[in-house]
Amino acid sequence: MTKTTPASNGTRTPAKRAAKKRAKQPAGPKPTTILLVRHGQTPTTGKVLPGRAKGLHLADEGQRQAEIAAERIAELGSVAAVYSSPLERAKETAAPISKALGLRTKVERGLFECDFGDWTGKELSKLNKLPEWKTVQSAPSTFRFPNGESFTEMQTRMVSTLDRLRLQHPGETIVCVSHADTIKAAVAHALGTHIDLFQRIVISPASVSALTWHAGGPIVLAVNSTGRPLTELRPS
Repeated sequence: MTKTTPASNGTRTPAKRAAKKRAKQPAGPKPTTILLVRHGQTPTTGKVLPGRAKGLHLADEGQRQAEIAAERIAELGSVAAVYSSPLERAKETAAPISKALGLRTKVERGLFECDFGDWTGKELSKLNKLPEWKTVQSAPSTFRFPNGESFTEMQTRMVSTLDRLRLQHPGETIVCVSHADTIKAAVAHALGTHIDLFQRIVISPASVSALTWHAGGPIVLAVNSTGRPLTELRPS
């Protein structure tokens, strides 16, 4: 008995229909590279918890650090925008970066320092003697600064801001000048690390941390970079 093969009637299989449906779906926004820059050193760095208090400017060393960061970022060539926290020390760090790139700094409140509430302006040597300090270091997700922000609120604000900015700059590179804790929180999120472990991340003055952010989430390219050429971040 001779076997016969049914002739194709042009009917698409479920796999083919699914493939065609995927092909028709519009592509998501192109990835955005975000350079997170901590502000340069101030006269109180490592001594005081300045928070959102106004009037704190960069020290001479901080200005030098900002100039170096600007030189490193300018080597990348194409940067679409420079955003900065509203605080003076951040805007003064962003200024030479914007100048080197021929751009104007845009102030973005989402990059603000954490609101430390009643702890704002307090000496770190005194704060670390408080019983709450251990919680700040070991279980920050459970802590809210008196009359201020919680770490989880700060992280949500920072990550939401970066997600919004990457949608405004698909396929481009942008600079965001912010603060140590906010950048640590963003990096922890990008790494999939719980906020309770974010204190293990070091973010030095004027350091650059780089993320490539796409529709599926962020990818970490560099953390706390202070010396190596940023041109190494270019896709090979």
